[in-house]
Amino acid sequence: MPRRHPQIRVRSHTLVAIRWVGVTGQGVTLLIVYYGLGFTFPIVPAIAAVTASAALNLFVLIRHWARPHIGDRDAALYLGFDIIQLGALLYLTGGILNPFLILILAPIVVSATVLSSASTVILSLLAMGAVTVLAFEHLPLPSPKPIAPPDDVIVFALWTAMILAIGFTAGYVYRVAREQRRMQEALAEAQAALAREHQVSAVGAIAAAAAHELGTPLATISVVAKELVRDLPADSEWGEDAALLLSQAERCRDILAELSARPRGDTGESFYKGPISTLVEAVAESRGRNDVPVRIEREPEADNPGPEPRVMRRPEIVHGIGNFISNARQFAKTEVVVTISWSAETCQISVQDDGPGFAPSILGRLGEPYVSSRRESGEHMGLGVFIAQTLLERTGARVEFDNRAEGGAEVVVTWPRHRLEQEDQP
Repeated sequence: MPRRHPQIRVRSHTLVAIRWVGVTGQGVTLLIVYYGLGFTFPIVPAIAAVTASAALNLFVLIRHWARPHIGDRDAALYLGFDIIQLGALLYLTGGILNPFLILILAPIVVSATVLSSASTVILSLLAMGAVTVLAFEHLPLPSPKPIAPPDDVIVFALWTAMILAIGFTAGYVYRVAREQRRMQEALAEAQAALAREHQVSAVGAIAAAAAHELGTPLATISVVAKELVRDLPADSEWGEDAALLLSQAERCRDILAELSARPRGDTGESFYKGPISTLVEAVAESRGRNDVPVRIEREPEADNPGPEPRVMRRPEIVHGIGNFISNARQFAKTEVVVTISWSAETCQISVQDDGPGFAPSILGRLGEPYVSSRRESGEHMGLGVFIAQTLLERTGARVEFDNRAEGGAEVVVTWPRHRLEQEDQP
């Protein structure tokens, strides 16, 4: 299943709030330095730059009042303005020698957190360009007395530090934010898969309940129809209608019998606790390629294994085990072997195939979202594995991945028996 790339949207109110903080800080700092400390610099152009930022904030509020979310392009333009506006202030107040130069990282951090990689790269290059200009062109740093021009080595060191800081900050923050976004997307997919399994389970429960409730009135209809067919004369005008009524009643009884029985492709254990092997067999019937057989083996431990665990049909277990069986069937050459073993304390399900196995380079990362897991294959099954593992872990299971010595992959799911058999799990 290919990844979807949702359109990036940012709340304009968030950017506006951040900019108001910046405008307030810039204005207060300029007034304190100019009037409180008596340092001289072009106060009018500096205040004009701060006013321009405030005006942009008002413009954004008015433009996006009804629709508070803005796209990636508009957000990048607003952050680009912040970089240019801060660059103008720094030009008027000492350029690269101004300690407040570090604030140019703020728009980069915001972009790397919420915007696309292209916008982050463009804004980073803009910030690097601004730092480069400020290294060569700027007015003197405000000071109560004249300051000698700094040595070129100092200027070069400051420029190098800022360029590296911009690049490192953009890359690091973007990587962390991207991983967080991918994890959120993967968890949303897991919730959607669980919801689908719950829906299937609910539909099955409704079908079984309907079959049970309709059984009695339908039996009454069948009895009455049989009596009518028996009692009506052979030449009665109602005889054909009575026979049709009886045949349709019999057909309805057959349909309800099928609904009451375990449907093909359903796990069937929706309504009672049953052996875990029955659940696994039903899941295996409905998952993956039919041309690859699934062999199910039961191997209770020799010393006091106790009876086979009986479990409720849980959507998490159905989806998780079903996903591993489907993947095994997809890559198996001849067959898939599912081994169910148990003891008095644990229950374990092992899914083995004789395919190419897991790529050694990513074996330790299996279970992370969007990790392609099979060698010699372009299939992208990492999200499915993540969803399956996440749902199974909700039931108390531990999931382990490995390659078999004779070739092929193996997935082992282990539960504490008391967690697996309890009816109401958190």
